[in-house]
Amino acid sequence: MEYQKDHGRDPLPFVGRFTANSPVVEVAADIRSVLNVAVEQGQRTWEAYFRDLIEAAERVGILVMRSGIVGNNTRRKLDVSEFRGFAISDPLTPVVFINSADAPAARLFTLMHELAHIWIGASGISSVAPGNSRREETFCNAVAGEFLVPRELFWQLWHAGPAELSLLVAELARRFHVSRLVIMRRAFDLGLIDQTTYTDHYLATLAEFRTQDNNGGNFYRAAGAKNSRRFAQAVVTEALSGRLLLREAGRLLGVQPNKIREFAEQIGV
Repeated sequence: MEYQKDHGRDPLPFVGRFTANSPVVEVAADIRSVLNVAVEQGQRTWEAYFRDLIEAAERVGILVMRSGIVGNNTRRKLDVSEFRGFAISDPLTPVVFINSADAPAARLFTLMHELAHIWIGASGISSVAPGNSRREETFCNAVAGEFLVPRELFWQLWHAGPAELSLLVAELARRFHVSRLVIMRRAFDLGLIDQTTYTDHYLATLAEFRTQDNNGGNFYRAAGAKNSRRFAQAVVTEALSGRLLLREAGRLLGVQPNKIREFAEQIGV
C-alpha cells in the first residue's frame, strides 16, 4: 500500500463497486469487462484460461498470490480443509491468495470467488465446505459460477444433455472450457445435484491430485507465483534501483539476497 501511495496511485474504481445484494449477473459482467476477457468457448485448456485470468487480474492492479506450503517449508502443506483462498479488499492494493495445495481443478473457481470479494469490497476467507451459508460466501460463489458458466445457457444444456451424470459433466466441461469440478460446483449451486454428490466428486479429485508425482519445478517461477508477479516485479525494481536493500527484498520474496538479480531475469525485470 505504501508503495502505491508513494507512486501516486489512485484507488482502484472496481474495488467495492457492488455489494452482496447486487444482481449476480451484473457483478459477473463487470468483472469480465474490467478484466477484458470474453466468455470462454473452448479455445484453450482450462490451465491456460486460469493463467490468462490471473494475468488479467494483475494487469488491472490485483496482486494474485499462490502457494501450497507454509513459508518456504516444503514439508508443511497448507491445509485445504481449513481454507482454499482468501481476499484482501484494499482499494489501493487488493490481494487474492489461492491455496495451491488444493486440486488444480478447484483453483479456477477459487480465483473467481476471491475476485468477487474484491468487487463487493469485502475481505474474506474461503472454506472448503460447499454448503457455507454466510451471505457473502454464497454470493461470491454465485458470481464465480455465473462468470465461468452462465446460468441460462448452463441450465438449457444440462437438461438437453446425456442422462448419465459423468457423460453430461464431461460434455459441459468441454463446452464451457472449465474443469469437471467447476461444472459439478455450478450444478450444486443451482440445485441440480445434492451436496453429497458434489462433495464426493471434489474429494475424489483432490485425492487424485495428491497421489500424482511432484517433480518440483522452477524455484523462481514458483516464487513469482507465490508473491504475485506484479508484487515481485515491484520489489525487484525497487531493489535494483537501490531504493530497497537486497536483504529486505529477499525477505519479502523468500529469495536469497544474492539471488535477486537472477530472480529478476526469471520474471522479466
